[in-house]
Amino acid sequence: MVVIGWLLASYLLGAIPTSYLVGRIFRGVDLREVGSRNLGATNLYRTLGWRYAVPVGLFDVVKGAIPVALFGPRVPGIALFPVFCGVAAIMGHVFSVFVKFKGGKGVATAAGVVLGLAPLALLVVVVVWAIVVKLSGYVSLGSVIAASLFPLAAELLHPSRPEPLWFDIALAGFLVFKHRSNIQRLINGTENRFGNRHRPEPTAQA
Repeated sequence: MVVIGWLLASYLLGAIPTSYLVGRIFRGVDLREVGSRNLGATNLYRTLGWRYAVPVGLFDVVKGAIPVALFGPRVPGIALFPVFCGVAAIMGHVFSVFVKFKGGKGVATAAGVVLGLAPLALLVVVVVWAIVVKLSGYVSLGSVIAASLFPLAAELLHPSRPEPLWFDIALAGFLVFKHRSNIQRLINGTENRFGNRHRPEPTAQA
């Protein structure tokens, strides 16, 4: 029961729909109906701007870091329990029970998980992400490349950590899979660049 309780707590923390709440409360906008219809910080930025997107993105990172750093050690008998808590948080963010199992792509929350498990690898992939976004203008391309690089970075920079290589590969594969529509738009030349903004009309409050 203790194991289930901490996993549930990790999921529910990850499931807090930060972008959705900020859009609805402060501007009366439902992010599920505008832009990419994604409940992530990037769509929030394109819709409402940096003032809203930056704190939301940081909170999404925290949603992944807390389960790994605080919840995981509560069950010391399972070496990989912090990993399981991190995965639960990511699933909560991507499939939030509070918004009909919708959510974001999971990149920021996954970054929080990696922060707790492999901080040096996170630093490397964040630098790569920033360079790719700066040069290309595409957040999705930066996210896909950074996620793909993570298993190698984790293996080289954290060789003695308990998390197995298959976890790194599975996490990277999941993040790339969540970006499959972005990848198709990149191939078609229709993907939105980072600087593009749209200002939707506020939707009616529920």
